Amino acid sequence: MPVTHARLAGVAVHLPETRRTGTETERRVAAAGTGFRPPPGLVRRLTGVDRLHVMPDDWQASDLAAAAARKLLAETGTGPDDIDLLLFAAASQDMIEPATSHMVADRLGLHCPVFDVKNACNSVLNALETAHALIAQGAYRRILIACGESPSRAVRWSVPDLRSYLASIPGYTLSDAGAALLVEESAEPGILGSGFTADSRSWSVGTLASGGSAHPRGDEHTYFRLDGVGLRRAFERLGPQILDATLERLGVRWQDMAALCVHQVSKPYLDELADRFGLPPDKIIVTVTEHGNAAAASLPLQLVRARESGRAGVGDLVGLVGLAGGISMGMSVIRL
Repeated sequence: MPVTHARLAGVAVHLPETRRTGTETERRVAAAGTGFRPPPGLVRRLTGVDRLHVMPDDWQASDLAAAAARKLLAETGTGPDDIDLLLFAAASQDMIEPATSHMVADRLGLHCPVFDVKNACNSVLNALETAHALIAQGAYRRILIACGESPSRAVRWSVPDLRSYLASIPGYTLSDAGAALLVEESAEPGILGSGFTADSRSWSVGTLASGGSAHPRGDEHTYFRLDGVGLRRAFERLGPQILDATLERLGVRWQDMAALCVHQVSKPYLDELADRFGLPPDKIIVTVTEHGNAAAASLPLQLVRARESGRAGVGDLVGLVGLAGGISMGMSVIRL
């Protein structure tokens, strides 16, 4: 019996037109009325982020996902009835219940099964692994992965002092974005494989606590909180072993890849991670400076930029390296 493979048939992103610069962020914090004035340019110096995207006030995460999906379906000539399964994959969500995939499917006019895949900034990468496995076992032929990230709704603007401001800086780099990937069965392998690991003892280094059973309500828990030092140490403890093992298992090297997409929290940490893990910096697609930290939409965004710039085309190998709160790390290797 022939083996069923999966390939990435298309990818698209939606970036909201409204942009917020670091200067505008500083002005908004200063205007909050606490008396604190942010040091000019501090966010940019610490993170390398120049600007980011902010979705309209009346939009939700599902709107971002649907906008990217509509673009993808149009580009690939795919109709609503051609989709066998929809996976919504993001750190963000419209509400606790129902699954956000239902809102996305409704916006797109889909009538297929749906469910959410949620693992912080690795959500899309885990959804890609899930889609690959489901197609390989013959359960579905064509799967749409849709991502909508709306972290601008979890930013703290009222900051009383420099210490609180420094703790809030990761939130000032988070960008709203939508992304969509179409995965379909194929005769030849397009998605070569994936590998993941986790250190769940470090889950507390990054949290958005509101809405769950621990903190069902309360303004203080609606803000994203990240211990940057703790997150860095957690990834250092994990090390590059899972990346090296995945490359060895798939029989490829970093040098074989036309482009490398790596989740990006800040430009300095991206540079540090590349050096520590042996990632070739000339192959990395940098987006964090101009688009901020787009959470789980970050890797699709980089993949689109790689294709638009001509750095990766049909037949090329591309590596997707994911880093996420929780914490987890993993990668997928695809042939375009």
